[in-house]
Amino acid sequence: MSDLMTLKKFETLSPFEIKDELIKLAKKTSRTAQSAFLNAGRGNPNWIATTPREGFFLLGQFAITESKRVMEHPAGLGGMPAAQGIANRLAAYLSKNKEMPGAEFLASMVPFAVKLFGFEPDAFVHELVDSIIGDNYPVPDRMLVHNERITHEYLMWAMCGNPHPKGKFDLYAVEGGTAAMCYLFKSLKANRLLKQGDTIALATPIFTPYIEMTHLEDYALNVVNIEAKRENLFQFTDAELKKLEDPGIKAFFVVNPANPTGVALSKETIGKIANLVKAKRPDLMLLTDDVYGTFVRGFRSLLGELPHNTIGVYSYSKYFGCTGWRLGVIAVHEDNLYDKMIAKLPDGELKALDKRYLPITLEPRKLKFIDRIVADSRDVALNHTAGLSLPQQVMMSLFSLYELMDTAKAYQAACMEIVHRRAKAMIEGLGLDAPTSEHYDAYYGLIDFEFWARKNIGEEAVQYLKKNIHPLDLAFRLAEQHGIVLLNGGGFDAPDWSLRVSLANLADDVYDDIGRGVRSIARGYRDAYEASRRAPKT
Repeated sequence: MSDLMTLKKFETLSPFEIKDELIKLAKKTSRTAQSAFLNAGRGNPNWIATTPREGFFLLGQFAITESKRVMEHPAGLGGMPAAQGIANRLAAYLSKNKEMPGAEFLASMVPFAVKLFGFEPDAFVHELVDSIIGDNYPVPDRMLVHNERITHEYLMWAMCGNPHPKGKFDLYAVEGGTAAMCYLFKSLKANRLLKQGDTIALATPIFTPYIEMTHLEDYALNVVNIEAKRENLFQFTDAELKKLEDPGIKAFFVVNPANPTGVALSKETIGKIANLVKAKRPDLMLLTDDVYGTFVRGFRSLLGELPHNTIGVYSYSKYFGCTGWRLGVIAVHEDNLYDKMIAKLPDGELKALDKRYLPITLEPRKLKFIDRIVADSRDVALNHTAGLSLPQQVMMSLFSLYELMDTAKAYQAACMEIVHRRAKAMIEGLGLDAPTSEHYDAYYGLIDFEFWARKNIGEEAVQYLKKNIHPLDLAFRLAEQHGIVLLNGGGFDAPDWSLRVSLANLADDVYDDIGRGVRSIARGYRDAYEASRRAPKT
């Protein structure tokens, strides 16, 4: 395999960029050796939620009939759907087309939402129909009125657990979790809540962009790692959490359940963070990215435990198999730390912010932080055209309502069964007993190769590896010899000799092959070590 110097040039690259090199090697191997090309480096799931999509496409067909009802021009022009009586017209349409896929879901979904939220039927159905047509700008630009209510209820289940926090969250629908990250970094800086040279804490291991963005010259933040290690079952020790008592740390960013470890914060860990914040750091800003929370039964986010301090980020992408839809949301509680911190800024900074936001409000100091995020996402000047596209917001509503209607949680159980089955197969391929943990989401697996190698090829062999072989060799060798693509854990601030495997995007029957591939590489390393011992000393 490549030598130390060759692999060193990849050390500065994100694992997602190194992946491209691994894919080239793995595809070449699969062609020449006629073996399978297995790319478990990306987290895109290979299942989708079908029922809400069926509802979406049938709703679109109804929306066209509503447009033609208002105006039907021979050249193919239609009108804008009218609200009056539209709920009854939808009910009649679904009755007439009850054999169509999605009809049964829509016919039960509308009365369910009307009853649960007290919606006026015509107003709710018109929002869905006019939005799926996409003939208007988003109004309100932050999020559609009915969609925000629906999504809020979904997030109470998906992220907040029990007991639900008091009060409500203001939501901003965005283009996936990645857009949420970009917008939040931008607004925290623009509103002087994070300045260049400030220090933040990251819960590591963590999704790589949180590591990489902090070092951009736009932000130039100093970083303290709050480490969750394997020997502590990927929970924070008291010593690690004590670092957060330092008032110099302005914010704490968490991915929960973690990526790449797949482990959620336990009730005890969340309790310790809550106690620390309430007793010693009420000024600590918290950001929690909880995209994988729905894969852990009874999940509770920091958003539910510490709503005053926490900004929540959620994406629908993984749970509903919709990474291509780009559906995400930012949540900020109506009673939050951020508005209060902005109000207490020095007068000179407040005047600068007045100037920034004066084009969109006569009273910029009353502009809530969530609405500043909206404005900043469009560089303020384009605030009037902000907002997630309306067909996307309809899909968000349908996904949310589908889950809320599923009181038996059959869909969640099916998703969890898929990933846990694959995790079990990979672990058995590694020759290990499959552990069980109520906190493990099984969406990703982190193969701690150094820990595994100590048990299987011995401490001396491990020391030989660390001295003579670059940690990236493991990922490159898997690609070159077995056609398997996994991401290097070191890029996530996980142990250097570790690999992240996605348990969501490949067929069930290949995960034991991945485990066996890693074992094969280990045997090669052991053979190299044994050969070094037999080699004559010079």
